Amino acid sequence: MRSIVGEIVNSSDGVTVMDMEASIEHLSRGTLRYVDALLVVLEPYYRSMETAGRTVPLARGLGIERIYGVANKLRSPEDAEAVEAYCRNHDLELIARIPFDENVVEADRVGRAVIDYDAASPIVEELSRAADFLLREVRVGGNGAGRN
Repeated sequence: MRSIVGEIVNSSDGVTVMDMEASIEHLSRGTLRYVDALLVVLEPYYRSMETAGRTVPLARGLGIERIYGVANKLRSPEDAEAVEAYCRNHDLELIARIPFDENVVEADRVGRAVIDYDAASPIVEELSRAADFLLREVRVGGNGAGRN
């Protein structure tokens, strides 16, 4: 897997986004060797936040400098506060607060991407904002600070 990821990243001038399973296995196997930024997705549940709490220190130990939190499936202000507090307490910059959005369920039901199903959906707006942040902060293709 490490070789495949390296080949993908090194043969591309663009941005490579990988969705990996919630596990520390990627860190222990060196799969993340080529990343410029790691997004840690946290849902407002204990196990999700604890997985993030194990992932972040390991990623920092591997020298990954840009590690950001993404709150997902927030249904209430209490959900948002729980994830925000966890990130504050674990020195993890939270760059997106994605609300639970029934449009995701409906888009999946009809086999469409959410952006194609409802471009004005709250989740699309928040993910667009997060993407803009990453493009600014990681500077892909710029002075070499960002690869993918």
